[in-house]
Amino acid sequence: MAKSKKEKEKIVTIDGVDYKFDDMNDESKMLVNHVGDLDNKIAHSRFNLDQLSIGRDACMIKLNDALGHEAPEVEAEVVGQ
Repeated sequence: MAKSKKEKEKIVTIDGVDYKFDDMNDESKMLVNHVGDLDNKIAHSRFNLDQLSIGRDACMIKLNDALGHEAPEVEAEVVGQ
């Protein structure tokens, strides 16, 4: 009988090599969990930085409007590439 989703083996791929999570020692399991959590935090921080940058740009546009100052044109940059 096929294994249920909960029973499927968790495979961790590191530098192209697959490892069974359940076969790892406790330290390796802990480090895998830390790396995963840190990856999530890095992605979240990048998302927050993008939001903050957009918010700052919007405030600068409003500030320039309030001062009657025309900001120099800047070429658009695609974020994330």
